[in-house]
Amino acid sequence: MIALDTVIWGNLVSAWLIAAALILATATALYVILWLVRRYLARTRGYRGIALHRFFVELALSLRIALLMPIALSAGASTVVLPGGLGTAIRTLMVVGLLVQAAIWAERTITFAASRYQETREDERARADSAATIAAFALVARIVLWSILLLLVLDNVGIDVTAVVAGLGIGGIAVALAAQNILGDLFSSLSIMIDRPFIVGDFIIVGDAMGTVEHVGMKTTRVRSLSGEQLIFSNADILQSRIRNYQRLQERRIVFTLGVVYQTPYVVLQAIPGMLREIIEAQEDVRFDRAHFARYADSSLEFEVVYYVLASDYNRYMDLQQHINLAIFHRFEESKIDFAYPSRTLFLHRADGSPLAARDAVPAR
Repeated sequence: MIALDTVIWGNLVSAWLIAAALILATATALYVILWLVRRYLARTRGYRGIALHRFFVELALSLRIALLMPIALSAGASTVVLPGGLGTAIRTLMVVGLLVQAAIWAERTITFAASRYQETREDERARADSAATIAAFALVARIVLWSILLLLVLDNVGIDVTAVVAGLGIGGIAVALAAQNILGDLFSSLSIMIDRPFIVGDFIIVGDAMGTVEHVGMKTTRVRSLSGEQLIFSNADILQSRIRNYQRLQERRIVFTLGVVYQTPYVVLQAIPGMLREIIEAQEDVRFDRAHFARYADSSLEFEVVYYVLASDYNRYMDLQQHINLAIFHRFEESKIDFAYPSRTLFLHRADGSPLAARDAVPAR
């Protein structure tokens, strides 16, 4: 039987027993706390209404008890004097375990953030199309995370990482210079995902090109033009251009003019704005703005009409404009109002100044 006042490795047996009891108590406490947290979260795991709750469930399930055991060892080692570098090794092991656990939690955070971003996408097509891009950025974030962890671990175990960091910095600068166009497109892709100037399915105009967005990738955006061919833009170029997104058009402002002949009576001219208003207000999905006798043109009296189409669909706008044009033609025909067209009137005189003949409405050439 070993007496409690016996010295082993520079410590009393009683001190070793206290250290062992502290290690056991700390490990048990950590295990019990983890078990209680997991049990509570497992009981409420079906409650999916709050995203933050799901996030804590993921964090709790990713907690590794083996990585927390060095905490118990460190707690016990603090009560005794350990020989050699054993104490330092235990403390280093504890720090490494905490760093690895923190990295696991950070990785879960990246995964959760990526999935939440996907869930917040309004459009199903945009959600499916951006999945690959988001997964790629998440992969890059994980690589950076574990690279930083590796450097921290090496630093804690006593390896000088200054030269490694310096080498990585120089190598990173060289790679960035060599692939600056690719990196520019990658960051532009990230900007498109975050700012969302357009999504898959939007009809956009970029410069003199137009079409429907089919795919937003990490380097390029693909647009299907009206004539059928696929237009491919680099993400950096498309963000440097002025983008007109017609999919987000809430109402379309339409301005058109029509002219009547100068022989139109004054009373009829007064009635034309009212006619135009009645015709436009009779259409659905239309908001009338104004109709005015706008100007005296070379060969016509011009009226300017402004109205709004309360729909973004271009075909719907063209249908409405066609109905309006036909209704105007029919109404003018009933009222015997003549549309104007380019014409001129010639007055001919004899040598003595008396009129010889007149030809009206000779088409201009």
